[in-house]
Amino acid sequence: MPAQLFTSFWTWASYLRAVPVSTSVKWDIKNSAYLSRVQWLMPVIPALWEAKAGGSQGIFHRQPLGHTSLLMAGSIGWTEPTTAGHTAAGDAWRRGGHQTPSEFLENPSQSSRLTAPFRKHVRPKKQHEIRRLGELVKKLSDFTGCTQVVDVGSGQGHLSRFMALGLGLMVKSIEGDQRLVARAQHLDQELLQALEKEEKRNPQVVQTSPRHSPHHVVRWVDPTALCEELLLPLENPRQGRARLLLTGLHACGDLSVALLRHFSCCPEVVALALVGCCYMKLSDPGGYPLSQWVAGLPGYELPYRLREGACHALEEYAERLRKAVPGLRTHCYRAALETVIRRAQPELRRPGVQGIPRVHELKIEEYVQRGLQRVGLDPQLPLNLAALQAHQAQENRVVAFFSLALLLAPLVETLILLDRLLYLQEQGFHAELLPIFSPELSPRNLVLVATKMPLGQAFSVLETENS
Repeated sequence: MPAQLFTSFWTWASYLRAVPVSTSVKWDIKNSAYLSRVQWLMPVIPALWEAKAGGSQGIFHRQPLGHTSLLMAGSIGWTEPTTAGHTAAGDAWRRGGHQTPSEFLENPSQSSRLTAPFRKHVRPKKQHEIRRLGELVKKLSDFTGCTQVVDVGSGQGHLSRFMALGLGLMVKSIEGDQRLVARAQHLDQELLQALEKEEKRNPQVVQTSPRHSPHHVVRWVDPTALCEELLLPLENPRQGRARLLLTGLHACGDLSVALLRHFSCCPEVVALALVGCCYMKLSDPGGYPLSQWVAGLPGYELPYRLREGACHALEEYAERLRKAVPGLRTHCYRAALETVIRRAQPELRRPGVQGIPRVHELKIEEYVQRGLQRVGLDPQLPLNLAALQAHQAQENRVVAFFSLALLLAPLVETLILLDRLLYLQEQGFHAELLPIFSPELSPRNLVLVATKMPLGQAFSVLETENS
């Protein structure tokens, strides 16, 4: 039953992940009545469905299908971009089932679009992400004449490494965790050695320009203040001042907000390519809303529970429901654990319970005892076994409730991203949201691209695959 409920509604939800968004969505929804949080969430759906492409830069730069056919067509997801020089037509949307990116058809763990040295130590999901975002950043850098790319929140440096050593960009890589930076520097050297060996084995492949490894900096970026290190050029530009492109691959919480504000406030930052994540970690207030228009809506608030739900992987969960995996029991067990926690310590809210392995093999009381220990409470607290068993009897209903709640995830994420889009547009910048990742591999698949100069049709080229 939960799988049927989820599949029935999932069509329109997944559609939000597959459509590029460009300009003023606010004019299409501003006349709706927003009497409560829920009431202002829902009118966005028909407004998005009924929007038309063309005209004065409508919401979509692809023609969407009518929503009636969407509801009857089954699951609609991300469509692999065409190669450079071809346009993606509205009738190219893939219908039914999942679409595996062509780069993983031969081997599901190795992208055929990356050479072996760039795949080493990188999982398939990350291979897909760094290649797609890296190629987009390269095109955007060329279009805007950037002299340097700044990768903020770079982690182990996989994206920075591909952009610098694979695409020839000048890259500064900023990360706050010293351990991750040390690991990134080690992987840089390992990749350089692998590339040198490859050149010796294939002397016909000539490196035409010197390789520059990413320049790594250990620095936390404060979302409330400008970061001078972020703006410093690696070398003096030959003409004029530096022109910087900021990027972040799944920049967590307020880090996304920091990049938006640096782009807005700093004249040397001329372009932005941002993929956000962890919306529940946004400061309240400060992280949402950013645009004046959304801040003026009655009931604009998105409470923690909605923002946390927006971070769940809709596509992955749909597959779990279809297969009816035993791990779905976790929802019921976790709900029962929450009732015990709130009775024992009411002030303890949203405690993080790290993954308890093989939940489906545990009795509900065993799970609760392990969960209590993980949140710092006495695992030997007396338990009402009859109450726990009554909770377990509601397992299917809990899964159904969670499934219905999860259907709001792409909608809430879209609202957060549209608020960021409007924030940039209100200041006169040019911005679009482009779905560049396969949501089955990378659920946070929309990149917010912004420039301070009009790109016109060049925005469409950013989505295309390299030949």
